[in-house]
Amino acid sequence: MQIVQTHPEMEALGFSNLNQIYWDLHTPQLYEQALRRQEGFISHMGPLVTRTGDHTGRSPKDRFIVEEPTSRDKVWWGEVNVAFSEQQFDALLQKVLAYFQGKNIFVQNMIAGAAPGYRMKVRIINEHAWHNLFARNMFIRATPEESANFTPEFTVIQAPDFHARPEIDGTRSSAFVLLNFARRMVLIGGTSYAGEVKKSIFSVLNYKLPQRNVLPMHCSANIGAGADGETALFFGLSGTGKTTLSADASRILIGDDEHGWSDNGVFNFEGGCYAKVIKLSPTGEPEIYETTRRFGTILENVSMDMNSRRLNLDDDTHTENTRASYPIGHIPNATKTGMGGHPKNVIFLTADAFGVLPPVSRLTPEQAMYHFISGYTAKVAGTEKGVTEPSATFSACFGAPFLPLHPTVYANLLREKLTMHQATVWLVNTGWTGGPYGVGNRMSLAHTRAIINAILDGGLTSIPTTADPIFGLHIPDQVPDVPTSVLNPRNTWGDKEAYDAKARELAERFKQNFKKYADLAGAEVVSAGPII
Repeated sequence: MQIVQTHPEMEALGFSNLNQIYWDLHTPQLYEQALRRQEGFISHMGPLVTRTGDHTGRSPKDRFIVEEPTSRDKVWWGEVNVAFSEQQFDALLQKVLAYFQGKNIFVQNMIAGAAPGYRMKVRIINEHAWHNLFARNMFIRATPEESANFTPEFTVIQAPDFHARPEIDGTRSSAFVLLNFARRMVLIGGTSYAGEVKKSIFSVLNYKLPQRNVLPMHCSANIGAGADGETALFFGLSGTGKTTLSADASRILIGDDEHGWSDNGVFNFEGGCYAKVIKLSPTGEPEIYETTRRFGTILENVSMDMNSRRLNLDDDTHTENTRASYPIGHIPNATKTGMGGHPKNVIFLTADAFGVLPPVSRLTPEQAMYHFISGYTAKVAGTEKGVTEPSATFSACFGAPFLPLHPTVYANLLREKLTMHQATVWLVNTGWTGGPYGVGNRMSLAHTRAIINAILDGGLTSIPTTADPIFGLHIPDQVPDVPTSVLNPRNTWGDKEAYDAKARELAERFKQNFKKYADLAGAEVVSAGPII
């Protein structure tokens, strides 16, 4: 640990007249600093409880990429990647640096990417101690050798209490997340939601790694516990069950959110987990539940009795998107290496708000590409600012907000790796059954776990399937420990004609969404979509 007033590397970035620089503080020290600055409270059993104010989720419309010569012809410009000029970036950076004068800053030198040869050195600079602890939780801690000669490949500067003026600064609102690939810098302001820090570096890896034939993935991953345990991937947006379903006591966790797939296998980008904890169950998700009782865990926007300091995980007063950030070592069955082999099963998770998709189906290679590029799910309340109830959405590659490149770049990499390693792809619906949102019910977690177990045990591979007439999905005729009555979604609806109408409606949405990818995706992939 270092506490200094000046540092040549900070001066080189433009910081000046700082009060103090807290460099690589350890977890207890960051607790002390956060409490001293009244940034949070210690809850019963030791987690640090914090509030993020107005921004209780990501703000994707406030994310921009600086348009400059080195990346201009590579970036997938459009609604997701909105251009920000170099001049605007430089002007806003100077304002942020001026804002920091006379203040304290917290610095952590961390690593993104567990695999040798793909470890990116990242420097995180925060205004608040608790955000610095978040960085320490979520990224990988540098080895002594890496720390001794640390030259960051990317730097994140986060100033949550600095607010932009859109009419002057060129932002959409007072909040901003700016990625500058030429300057190798991320600039964040106006939002205290800690997830912006980790997702900004995920966007950087999504830009850099495909150029090295590595597929970056918004997925969780685990390994079978046996000697010949196989790796499995779980793709899906927040709220679809990536964290819950991968944190299985019978398997070894690689990571819960961000991974790369290289020629050597799968590796975690992170050193921690960022799990939703609203209505967390000690029986349904025991491993994650226990992290809410551990020192070192940060609990964002979780309700707490201010006298007893006991938590109420069922209370969504502040947001539906309550979160726990914790080192991956808090999960007892997590691998220490952050790496696994090539997967044999790849699972696409979707929370279907229409209640139309089956709880499980096997995909052909072409269907896998179609559904990967489509990335259909429901936006779950609280995951993004302004979302108050589930709504149907399409997010390319199950992570469009983090993709600087065109989705077909990632899809082609996935196809190549699936073919080379003969992996099977499954579509698992964790959303609604028996009717759409507001009418039907959420899929049983017990049934979903039974489905996942059957996939990973190889029990579904030889089961006969029946093709859905509209979506063409191959639905297993039976699944151990799952009632056959729920496997075909049409059978779960009381009004079959209403189901048919809703299925055609969703199929049309798929087709309309896919039009913008059709030219680059290819005719075989386009034809793998639903038929109306």
